[in-house]
Amino acid sequence: MTKSTGSVALVSVLGPDRVGLVSAVTGALFEQGVNLRDVSFAALGQGADFSAVCELPGGLTVAALTDSLSALAELDGARLTVTPFTYDPNPGPLGLVTHRVEVSGGDQPGLIARLSEIFTQSTANIVRLEAQTLPGDTGGRYVIRFAVSLPPDRASACLSAVANTAEMLGLTCAVQAG
Repeated sequence: MTKSTGSVALVSVLGPDRVGLVSAVTGALFEQGVNLRDVSFAALGQGADFSAVCELPGGLTVAALTDSLSALAELDGARLTVTPFTYDPNPGPLGLVTHRVEVSGGDQPGLIARLSEIFTQSTANIVRLEAQTLPGDTGGRYVIRFAVSLPPDRASACLSAVANTAEMLGLTCAVQAG
């Protein structure tokens, strides 16, 4: 049985990080019959970023959803944006993760740009990217995690180039398929 849906919207929240933020937003969406598609959340310093592609049930408008989410206490001081999502919510072949790559060590200016250029040269699509400094005794360890969609015929060369670049910079590289 196929569920009947209305429109598709993008819900974005950027604000102070606080306990219960994800629970409050997803709970409010659930109560209104919203089906979550792709969702991401990240603590960014002392801030937080939540984004979700949402299938709205018939009759629920973007304006009504905005009004209901705006009333959440957990969103005090946050910027809430609810907009129609005009792209196909179904992932295409470039959205399918074939490899997960983690590069870690000392932070270096231009590191993400350098590594992402290797993926571009291999016609790989970066599906997800996360980078953060993890605390430690010697100033912390910088960790970059890429989830990428690599063409099968270019995967080996691309992953070797990423590993070689990491090694030249004194960093470690770990790769996981899928």
